[in-house]
Parts: sequence; structure tokens; C-alpha cells
Amino acid sequence: MTDLAMPIYKKAENPTDISDKRIERGWNGKIRTAPHSKSNTAIKALMFSLVVITVYAFLTFDYKEIDFADAIMATLQNIKTVFLEPRLTRDTVLGMLYQLFVTFCLGILATIFGAIFAFFCSLFCARNISSPIIGGIIKSFIALIRAIPTVLWVLIFAVSAGLGSVAAVIGLTFHSFAYLTKMYSEAIEEVDEGTIEALRAMGANFWQIVFQAIVPSTITYLVAWTFMRFEINFTNAVAMGAAAGAGGIGFHLFMAGNFYFDLHEMGFLTYVVVIAVIVLESVSTKIKEKVK
Repeated sequence: MTDLAMPIYKKAENPTDISDKRIERGWNGKIRTAPHSKSNTAIKALMFSLVVITVYAFLTFDYKEIDFADAIMATLQNIKTVFLEPRLTRDTVLGMLYQLFVTFCLGILATIFGAIFAFFCSLFCARNISSPIIGGIIKSFIALIRAIPTVLWVLIFAVSAGLGSVAAVIGLTFHSFAYLTKMYSEAIEEVDEGTIEALRAMGANFWQIVFQAIVPSTITYLVAWTFMRFEINFTNAVAMGAAAGAGGIGFHLFMAGNFYFDLHEMGFLTYVVVIAVIVLESVSTKIKEKVK
């Protein structure tokens, strides 16, 4: 048999050349590609410990002689009432639409103020157009703001401004500012360096670079992130209506579910919020398509 007719078998000199992962063959003949490492072992041990602690907690919890069968039936009945029997009993539909408008206004104001501050702050965070030292300081401050939940910022400002829409708007704006600054700066850092260098070579100043290169190149991302934050602010405004007494549909939802226990009205308000979010998503999608 000639050399051309013979099948060629090439043995790898080093098994690690086949893959970066460790390949092992188990007792059942199957190849295992997952490496045995201390991190995987620690994760498995942690998951097992959490399962054991959860089971132990359920077994030792003081249930106050609760009948689980009755509790499950009552829960299913409440779900049926909320989602299958929604109706508005205390307020008119017109009044409810007004409360929805108030919630929209809270989200819009927080998004506008946060986006304006975030845009100018992001210009000093992006590595390609600002000083690394200044950018690092601002990013550290932004990370600290972003690490604190929105509801805590609202409650912090409620101490000075009092419970109400003012504290809600300031708290939402503060967190929106930190969130959008990070997103805007990352979008700016993706701008082609050649475009920026060409404008600098032609003698363009900082603001000319921003409005001639940065804004045209990142406008799609800026609009997308802004509308995403607006959707977040709207849902947060619903929660802040109850937590900070900011009013709006969130306050009525809180009252219906926790004070006069009107599950029918709670279901109606839940559907109103869901429909509003769907409409908001469709509108933001249309606007982003127009910007492209």
C-alpha cells in the first residue's frame, strides 16, 4: 500500500494542545471537560450548605399551627381575585389615569435631570478624551453612588426635603445620574480613536471634538441607554409612590394592597402598570429606530 492510500494518524505530542481545559475519561466512557479545581469544589460545597440550611430552616420554623392546605388555597384564591377579577371600585378611571400621569412625570423628570448631568460627567470619565486620573476619581465616586439602592437615596433625601415627590425625584435623579454616567462613558470610549486624532490634528478644541465626533458616533447608544433608564425610573417611581409618599399610581397600589385590602382594585392597578410598561417599551423602540 502506498503512502497516499494509507490513512494518516497524527498523535498529539501534548494532550493540552487539544484544549485549554483538562480532558478526562470517566468510568462510563464519557469525556469530561470540566476541570477539577478548588473553586468548583467550593461552589458545590456552598450550594450544598445553602440547601441544607434552607431545609433545616423550613423544618424548624415556628409556623403557629398554620394549615398549609388552607394557606395554599387562600393564596390561589387571592391570585384569582387579583388577576382574573380586576375592577376599579374606589376611584374613577379618569382619576387613575391622572395618577399614572404623575408617575410618568416622576420618571421623566428624574431621567432628564440624570441624563443631562451624566452626559457632561461622562465626558470627563472616558479614557479617550479625558485625564486618566480625573476619570478614575469620578468613576470611583460614581461607583459608590450606584452601589446604594435607589430607595435608600430617596429616603436619605426625604430627611431634608420631606416625604413626597421632591425627595422621590432627587433620589431617582441621583441614581440615574450614576447609572447613565457609566453607560455614556463606556459608549464614548468605543469611538474610533482615528476620528478624534484627526480632529485634534486639525486644531479642534474639546467641545468641537465632542459635538463633531463623540455625539454623532454615540447618539444611538445614548438614546438607547436613556430610554432604558426611563423604563427603570418608571418602575422605581411606582415603588417610590409608596415608600416615599410621592403619590401616583404606586401609592394607590400600596394602599389597596396593605390598608383596605381591595384585591380587585389591586389587580386593576397591576394591569394598568403592565400596559403602561408595554406601551413605553413600544414607544422607546420606535424612537430608537428613528435615531438609527
